[in-house]
Amino acid sequence: MLFTNARVYTMDKPGTIDTGFLYIQKGKIVSVGPMEFCPETSDDILDLKGKMIVPGFIDAHSHLGMIEDSVGAEGGDVNEMSDPCTPQLRAIDGINPFDRGFQEALAAGVTAVMTGPGSANAIGGQTALIKTWGKSVDKMIIPQVRGMKFALGENPKSVYGEKHQTPTTRMGEAALIRQQLYEAKRYMEDKEAAENDDELDPPDYDMKCESLIPLLKRKAKAHFHAHRASDICTAIRIAKEFNLDYLLVHCSEGHLISDILAEEGAKVINGPILGPRTKPELRNFEGTQTTKKLLEAGLTVAVCTDHPEVTSEYLAFSASVATKGLDFEKTLAAITCNAAAILGVDCIGSLAPGKDADFLVFQNSPFEVHSQPEMVFVDGIRRV
Repeated sequence: MLFTNARVYTMDKPGTIDTGFLYIQKGKIVSVGPMEFCPETSDDILDLKGKMIVPGFIDAHSHLGMIEDSVGAEGGDVNEMSDPCTPQLRAIDGINPFDRGFQEALAAGVTAVMTGPGSANAIGGQTALIKTWGKSVDKMIIPQVRGMKFALGENPKSVYGEKHQTPTTRMGEAALIRQQLYEAKRYMEDKEAAENDDELDPPDYDMKCESLIPLLKRKAKAHFHAHRASDICTAIRIAKEFNLDYLLVHCSEGHLISDILAEEGAKVINGPILGPRTKPELRNFEGTQTTKKLLEAGLTVAVCTDHPEVTSEYLAFSASVATKGLDFEKTLAAITCNAAAILGVDCIGSLAPGKDADFLVFQNSPFEVHSQPEMVFVDGIRRV
């Protein structure tokens, strides 16, 4: 299918095309460019008459499908609060793709979400990057992306403090994470040694340690939930100790240490942007300024909703609030190409040949309060 005469925001090379085309086949982008290079084809052609094409939005951190809408405890599968270290848990086993939140997100132009365990545990489990269209998580997942959820700060110490169980302090959280990572590292080394020496017995199977091996080999990213500046620094400290490929989720006080984050080359997912400061570690969060200050410091920043804290359908609005005063493309980047770069996915987030044909058509700016996409395509098929 060929889309012509559109203003195309590729969020990739060659940048924004004032009057351009987008050509897709079999769920992939074949070509994109100015109209003078538009291919001749017998495929269906849709003249957009100046409308806007943008990449599908990515909600870089959420719990969509794991905390179900209007259901309560029966649909709450986000926190396994029986053990503070649960790296063996997998988000794909807890997601309900029939939750109405998926329909609402899709209608608002969110075509992919990073969803996963919550922040009750110091190590919460494995995240999943999934499309928002589908009936089975196995068909919706983008398998190249792997992540492990860690949490620092108020949440784990509050949950387990009530049980008089470690961790009851921030020190306890960090110690638990280190202990589990050290055990996984030793397990991995013993396993590799046994594979290379027939006289050595492999270690007994340990599901927790097995789950952390991709992280230690930098084949999965560490997602650190951290609001307070001191917790953000702890996350960086642990990541450096174990040479982890990490990203910072929430980063509410990141603007207070933006120079440190810039020096470290940290990747930040900021949000939720909307809503009240509901706990002490949020008291310094500046919803309309934090993201902007981090971007101005030269950091790669994405905006998230933390669904259902703010539902995913308000991702574009969140981005517009978070980047108030910055140009259109920086706002768009926060929920497209920046999100893809931070999560480590290269098949979505921009419009370029070979990428998934996930894109939106707007009459007006997606950051106007009343704006809704006229068309939503996922894998080259119109879903809205």
